[in-house]
Amino acid sequence: MESPILHEVVDINAILNILPHRFPFLLIDRVLNIRENHDGIGIKNVTHNEPVFQGHFPGRPVFPGVLMVEGMAQTAGVIGILSMGLSERPKAVYFLTVDKCKFRKPVLPGDTIEYHMKSIGRRKAMWWFHGDAKVNGVTVAEADVGAMLAD
Repeated sequence: MESPILHEVVDINAILNILPHRFPFLLIDRVLNIRENHDGIGIKNVTHNEPVFQGHFPGRPVFPGVLMVEGMAQTAGVIGILSMGLSERPKAVYFLTVDKCKFRKPVLPGDTIEYHMKSIGRRKAMWWFHGDAKVNGVTVAEADVGAMLAD
């Protein structure tokens, strides 16, 4: 039986209140279906006019895998912060670990990435999540990520 949804849609305005990231390094547009067992889905709409495509790669734009991992971490941050019931963003969110990372297919402008994140552990203000990045239901990348919330 699925756990209840705590937050159905976390829009960009709420994300800006939760995470310290800003353009051009805010890499999620919204988070859907955050459940009490600490999972949810981050959404990133990839557009051709993003700064990264000026150099990655001219004539054949490919969204960098490392930015997908960061998008996973940002999605996990939103889920973790809201799951802790915090009313304001922590002073800092630090990346701790990236494990078991694999890139399976290129992501191109026009794609919508879904970051399916599920909590795999927590100790105090430290969280670990497994993420599957999907485009049209196909896994394009996966990783285990860890982060810490700090004052």
